[in-house]
Formats: sequence, structure tokens, C-alpha cells
Amino acid sequence: MSDINTTPLVDVMLVLLIIFLIAVPVAVHTVKVKLPDVRYDPTTTKPENVSLSVQSGASGNCEVYWNTSPVTHDELLTRAVDKLKAEIARQGGVNAAGLELPEVHIRGDVNTPYRCIGATVYTMQQAGFARVGFISQPAVGG
Repeated sequence: MSDINTTPLVDVMLVLLIIFLIAVPVAVHTVKVKLPDVRYDPTTTKPENVSLSVQSGASGNCEVYWNTSPVTHDELLTRAVDKLKAEIARQGGVNAAGLELPEVHIRGDVNTPYRCIGATVYTMQQAGFARVGFISQPAVGG
């Protein structure tokens, strides 16, 4: 008989396939990645920017402050829409050349639940603000 027996070759290939199927997910989850170093850029505050502070209240509710005055969720949305409309009108309308929309700077307390800060970000984006950023304290010596 002059034919080559391929059964052992197929068996070896199937075993190797099973080994690779088991080993690849383990190798993917254990990849060492060096994250980039954080660099703090100083924020330039413009008068048209919106400054919000978010913290958790004593009863666990979310407290949002527009500059230093407390606002509710509905007041925040209304004030944000009004602020954006006024700024667009001041710059000459939506189609004005060089239109620079204001930014939102959020200062969140460390102990504030994410739902409070996430809801604030969502509300400001819903109002039409495209640039929402967080203000943080740089690390000591950083």
C-alpha cells in the first residue's frame, strides 16, 4: 500500500488546536501594559465657561452647584440651555465664523457616587455642550 496514513497527523493537529484555543484567552488577559504617565495641563478659565461642583448630600442625594448657587436637575438643564443660546447669539448665531462654544468644568468631590457626576455630565451634554471636562487636584510633587 503506497498511501500515507493521515489519521495521526489529523489527531496531532486537533490536539494542538485545542491547546491553542485554551491558551490564547489566558495569554490575552495577562498582557502587561504600561499606561501613560498623567500630565496635568493648567486649565484656562474663560468667563463664558460653566463651572459646576458636584457632591453627595447628607441624605445621599446629589447636590449640584452652578458656580456657588445650588441647582436642581431641571434648573441645571434650563440654565445650561439658556447659557448656550445666549453665547451663540452673542457670537453672531450658529453659522458665525469662528464660533467657540463654552466648556463645562466639573469639580466632583472624591466621595461623590458616580451616578451624581454621570447625571451631571449627561445633563450638560443633553443641553448641547460638546466639551465637558473634569477639574482635578494634581498629586503632591507631580
